Amino acid sequence: MFRIQHCQSSEQSGWLLLRQALWPDASEQEHRDEIGQQLSEPQRYINFVAYDSREQPVGLVEASLRRDYVNGTDVSPVVFLEGIYVEPQQRRQGLAAKLIEIVAQWGRERGCVQMASDTELDNLPSQKTHKALGFEETERVVFFKRRL
Repeated sequence: MFRIQHCQSSEQSGWLLLRQALWPDASEQEHRDEIGQQLSEPQRYINFVAYDSREQPVGLVEASLRRDYVNGTDVSPVVFLEGIYVEPQQRRQGLAAKLIEIVAQWGRERGCVQMASDTELDNLPSQKTHKALGFEETERVVFFKRRL
């Protein structure tokens, strides 16, 4: 059994810890800055942390409401899954699906009919998880840049 709590404070137990597990290349300050930015726009961002029966943080989902074009979608606004993470020992118990459904309901309440997400081309575990959660692949993109 999991308890899922909406994050409304930068001090939400486990939020920073789970973000660091999901995005280990970002510094603690970068995480804190992003948390603060998301909290400053509650109409655009939603975040939840899941706790196990011992009240330990074991899952995280972050999402946003996007009104700009989102690859693979044909409507606006769109709920965009910014990140989802479940501690390895808690996987395959339906927690990710519960987190996604909470975000989907949040989006439906805001008039959204589609949810989108992305991952890197070589992140096969994430691609498999997305498909298991009901996402369908829409396109593959390679980005380029050039110095001016």
